[in-house]
Amino acid sequence: MIGLSASAAAIAGCVLAVFVIAAAWLLYLGLRARRDAAATLAANARLEALIGSAPALAMIVRADGRLELPDRLADWLGISPPPRYLDDLAGRDGGLTAEDSRAIADDVAAAQKAGRPFARAIRARGSSRALMIRGTRAPRDLQAPGGVVLWVFDATESEAEIARLGEEGAEALAAFDALTGLIEAAPLPMWYRGPDLRLAMVNSAYVDAVEAPDAADVIRRGVELVEGSGVGGPLASAVIARDTGKPQMQTMPATIRTMRRMLRVYDVPLPTGGVAGFAVDIEDLEQARSGIKRFGDAQRAMLDRLSAGVVQFAPDRTLAFCNQPFRRLFAMKSEWLADRPEFDRVLERMREANRLPEVRDFPGWKAERRDWFLEASGAIEEQWHLPGGVHLRVVAQPLPDGGLLLIFEDRTEQVQLASARDTLLRVRTATFDNLYEALGVFAADGRLQLWNNKFRALWGFDEAFLTGHPGVDTLADAAARQLAKPARASLIGDLVRAATVERQQRGGELEFADGRFFELAAVPLPDGNGLFTMLDISDSRRIERALRDRNEALEAADRIKTAFVANMSYELRTPITSISGFAEMLAEGYAGKLSKDAHGYVGAILESVERLGFFVDEVLDLTQNEGRTPALEMLEVDLDVVAREAAETIRPLTARKKLDFAVEILPSTGGMKGDAKRLRQVIEHLLRHAVSGAEEGGRILLHVDGTAAAARIVVSDDGAGMTPQAVAHAFDRFAEPGVTRGGERSLGLGLPLAKQFVEAHGGTIELVSEPGEGTLITVRLRRR
Repeated sequence: MIGLSASAAAIAGCVLAVFVIAAAWLLYLGLRARRDAAATLAANARLEALIGSAPALAMIVRADGRLELPDRLADWLGISPPPRYLDDLAGRDGGLTAEDSRAIADDVAAAQKAGRPFARAIRARGSSRALMIRGTRAPRDLQAPGGVVLWVFDATESEAEIARLGEEGAEALAAFDALTGLIEAAPLPMWYRGPDLRLAMVNSAYVDAVEAPDAADVIRRGVELVEGSGVGGPLASAVIARDTGKPQMQTMPATIRTMRRMLRVYDVPLPTGGVAGFAVDIEDLEQARSGIKRFGDAQRAMLDRLSAGVVQFAPDRTLAFCNQPFRRLFAMKSEWLADRPEFDRVLERMREANRLPEVRDFPGWKAERRDWFLEASGAIEEQWHLPGGVHLRVVAQPLPDGGLLLIFEDRTEQVQLASARDTLLRVRTATFDNLYEALGVFAADGRLQLWNNKFRALWGFDEAFLTGHPGVDTLADAAARQLAKPARASLIGDLVRAATVERQQRGGELEFADGRFFELAAVPLPDGNGLFTMLDISDSRRIERALRDRNEALEAADRIKTAFVANMSYELRTPITSISGFAEMLAEGYAGKLSKDAHGYVGAILESVERLGFFVDEVLDLTQNEGRTPALEMLEVDLDVVAREAAETIRPLTARKKLDFAVEILPSTGGMKGDAKRLRQVIEHLLRHAVSGAEEGGRILLHVDGTAAAARIVVSDDGAGMTPQAVAHAFDRFAEPGVTRGGERSLGLGLPLAKQFVEAHGGTIELVSEPGEGTLITVRLRRR
């Protein structure tokens, strides 16, 4: 029994232990569950508080259309009590509009079927609240199979902000459009580079400058406005601007529409990391600057060549420029002027050089000159009388920039010339009044300005009339009564107007009523006036008339002489022909056989008759052609044939004087257009002249050659030659005596006739001779 009780006790103890352990475990589990429940309640409270303060509220739409939503959301929708079904969202007194309710129902159905999320903006009736609904299929954890979760956001403030941002965006867009239009219409190239410094935008001016079809092509090809790359290239300043955040500017050349231009390129960094740029064409500005610099250099070079001294002071009253005449005039050294001395120091240095007027109060005088910088009334002019008789004209011109320009003109010579001019005026007046000619000076308007006593006395004008400076027409009317033909008085006005208006020198003559003649002349003067002179030519007119009468008598006598010579020549031909004929008959034996001496006498008769006939022909040629060109029969002539025939005609004469007659006719002689008879006579006359001048046993030469332009005939002899006086008159009619074989004097008509015929052919004849050296005659005949 005792043993059974021990076993039972052990079993009971085990059961009790198990029970205690189980109770302890259960207590542990209960305590942990309580702790977890408390934590869950706290988390749930936090979530509810978070959801209560959230800007979005959730609404669950189950598959059957039932709604689960908080009261706060019902307040947002303006529905009380909260709706139970989806169709109840469109209430009578509040809620959504029927249109919004149907749209949400359609969105929910689409989400249930296709699981497609949606978003919609709605507004409750009678409320200013704007709501945004985002819907999606409900997750499984919500234990709403086939349901949809709708998150409702209060977008009232967001919508106002969106509206404000929309307005600002519209304004910004309008400003952007205006700025874009401005950039597009800008006349200078503009562009924008992205952070990678590649071109992202260019305007039309840029496109035109690079001659591209459009902006897209420029951006696609990355066409740069300025050529080059690397240091100093178009991207160098853009990189610096991007990296430093500061605008950059550089000047570089570029080719714009095939023309080389100088551009000032600006690169401006933007907050976006890109760089905006634009280019200003400063080619004209550079040209203008270069032109201004060249003008300044040329102006200074010109000022150095002036006789007047020029000095310019800057606005700070320091010396800016002075020319060489100023340095010489005031003995200024270049080393001292290089320090840009002030105005006061320059005046003091001028005083030290004794180049200023002598004044008692020099400081006060200098202060007055210092006020020239502030003078507002324009240029100031003064006359400085320096020691030594030097006169300076000083012009002070204030400059717009506050500086001062001084011009010093040495008027010493002008003052001396003015004094000399006064003296000359007095001398001129005295000279005018004592001239033999009558003088009057008329102004450009035709009024009499100056006159001498001869002019007044000649016309008989009163001094009071001339002192009134009458016009030329008035003066001519008053002078008409003194003339033989009063209407001729208008000549005075014509001459004066020709000198003063037309600036031409003209002259004329007037006959006075008393028989005197005056030569008039009007000469334009350099000052625009006209000088009218009258010279008494009465004596010369009388002499001229006497000479004219004598000349007419001489011309009549010459005509009678010429007619007599011509008639005599014609009359001589008949006896000469008879003598020649009878002498030839005697020589042929018609009157019987002649003795040897008789044959010699007959030969002498024939020779003399031939020579006499030749002279008669010459006289006829001279008298018939006197004062006019001989008539020629112009044909093609072989000059070498003509020359040989003339030589053969003269050869008997050369044989009688035992002369060495050389004939040289070169192949270049050729032919020409002329009168063969007259050309032969020319050569014969020249050869006869050579034969008459040559001594017995001497030598004469006939040389003929030519060129393409002219033919040349040369005749020379080695005779006694001619004196300069004889050469000067060799071609005058009856001027050269010459000596014949028998010792009698010849008439010397050959050379004048030769000259007539040569000049009639358009040629020239030249004679060269020295006593004891013979004579050379050269004839040149043009072929055309």
